[in-house]
Amino acid sequence: MPHAPSGESGERLVIHRPGGPASADDFAGDVRRGLTLEKKSLPPKYFYDELGSQLFDAICLLPEYYLTRAEAEIFARRSGEIVERASGGSRVTLFELGSGSATKTRRIVEALVAKQGELKYVPVDISPAALEAGAHALIQDFEGLEVSAYASDYDAALPLLAGELREGGRALVLFLGSNVGNFDREGACEFLKKVRRVLRAGDALLLGADLKKERAVLEAAYDDELGVTAAFNLNLLARINRELRADFSVHDFRHVALYDEREGRVEMHLESGREQTARVDALDISISFREGERIHTENSYKYDLEGLDALAAETGFDRAETWLDSSERFSSNLFVAKGNGSDE
Repeated sequence: MPHAPSGESGERLVIHRPGGPASADDFAGDVRRGLTLEKKSLPPKYFYDELGSQLFDAICLLPEYYLTRAEAEIFARRSGEIVERASGGSRVTLFELGSGSATKTRRIVEALVAKQGELKYVPVDISPAALEAGAHALIQDFEGLEVSAYASDYDAALPLLAGELREGGRALVLFLGSNVGNFDREGACEFLKKVRRVLRAGDALLLGADLKKERAVLEAAYDDELGVTAAFNLNLLARINRELRADFSVHDFRHVALYDEREGRVEMHLESGREQTARVDALDISISFREGERIHTENSYKYDLEGLDALAAETGFDRAETWLDSSERFSSNLFVAKGNGSDE
């Protein structure tokens, strides 16, 4: 699959855009499909336009949103141990899926550069603005760092990543935060199988997974008092207005976050406050809403250690080690690829 660097590149930074111009068409098609379903939905990957990425960075600073702090604590205490365990004595190429601005990746990069003297880092993110900002910040701070970045969704980038591996070394793939929780159980298995197919036996995946806990703690993390998460969710409608010439009355929708204990997931929705119709000119469609009707925008599944063992076993990995924060709310899990890549 051919890909080309963006207009801005240098000796230590190249940004590839394998999705090309199709990404705008994907957004339009997904909006059409999702909003014409009987139970309306929008894919969470579209949260992360430039404004959405900035709002998510703000969410990570909120007192209710413990996930980022818990993961940062693990990395502050354990990054050297994580790197040592993942490398197995080999040189490491570092990959990251959903890197964003790469703020939380810094400790892992620092540990690898200290260990190896130099490092190739291959981040993938759907937001070009966040990707470029993160890559430039890391390059300025780490002289031994080379970045080959992909402004893309995972499906377009994953087949290309095998070509980035350094011969004679190991891959360490980061999938941090609660990103795996955005997939249902079946989807998580399918996604990790795709990751496994580009890895070799002994390569490693560092998988962040939020742990099951009290409803009040979980719902507060996704519905903060300041309303930043609400703005993040509502920005999806504002983005449709901006990019697809729609006229959603954003203020007539409200953010809803609920924990489904039976399914083990937090659900996010946009709920219509009244009976209304929105016109999407770019798609030549009108979308009607009943009062109280919802658009489902995200699931965030929570795990326990038994569930993580099952996920590893089903996707060709062993859960080699798990690190927890001091409050045992969040887990960083080292999944090591086993077999020859055909274990499915």
